[in-house]
Amino acid sequence: MHGRSISPIHLIIIVAVTCLWGFNYSVIKAGVDNIDPFILTGLRFTFAAFPAVLFVRKPDVKWRYLALYGITFGVGLWGMMSMSIYSGLSAGTASLILEFSVFISVLMGIVFLKERINTSLKIGLALTLLGLVFVANITDGSVTFIGFVFALVGALSMSVISLMVKKLDIKDMFAFVAWSCLFAPLPLFTMAYMVNGVHLYSELSMALNPIAFGSVLFQAYPTTLLGYWVWNKMLTKYPLSMMSPFKLLVPIFALLGSVIFYDEQLGINKMIAFSLIIAGVLLPLITPLIAPFIKRLRFKELQS
Repeated sequence: MHGRSISPIHLIIIVAVTCLWGFNYSVIKAGVDNIDPFILTGLRFTFAAFPAVLFVRKPDVKWRYLALYGITFGVGLWGMMSMSIYSGLSAGTASLILEFSVFISVLMGIVFLKERINTSLKIGLALTLLGLVFVANITDGSVTFIGFVFALVGALSMSVISLMVKKLDIKDMFAFVAWSCLFAPLPLFTMAYMVNGVHLYSELSMALNPIAFGSVLFQAYPTTLLGYWVWNKMLTKYPLSMMSPFKLLVPIFALLGSVIFYDEQLGINKMIAFSLIIAGVLLPLITPLIAPFIKRLRFKELQS
């Protein structure tokens, strides 16, 4: 697809990360059902930064890039996604809308990184876009306009941080993720104060029950530190336009989690949307695997 293919072990690792991220949407919903979404996300990044920054050296990246990544990652992406779920989107639908970032990422890869995309990836992206059109026609109550807008802001932020990782050429990815998380909590806590006032913090001890605290820890450690460390490492090894389609597996796992934990209903529009997205993901992935066999068949036909 791009002159190289993803190794089998890396493929397994990437799919495992998408599974973790998919189920994380149900964990976010459990959190925002109990605590303010901005505080939930602020605590997530507080725990992601501490105690990690006390044990790992600051990466060789300028402070302004750490701050830009951390704010875009913490506020632009996950602050907005928590708000989208809090505003009425189901976990499965929120993750699906976030996949608009695939198109933005591919366009950014073409414009800023001069990456090329082949025919199979173009067709796959077209199928996925058609699937997202079906999302807009879901009327079972799992889509709200304001939630949709929050998720779109998250999609743009996801694409920006993916481009940053490609451009910065980061050597110590774990340290980069951990130190960048330092810049997310303060703006998130400030936004919670601006929206809800100081009384929100006086009631925090009561709101931070075991479910909310468990949601914070799950999002902070396996999802943020482990997941993004691994994913960003893969971004440094493979082109952005090759990695982006894998993120389309996230809503599949997110929908599965939402069905299991929240009994999300699967209407016809939702099933068509997810089916198209799966097809869009699989096409560019299987094309490099079957291309040699197709060439051999054509060669034999020409010989005969």
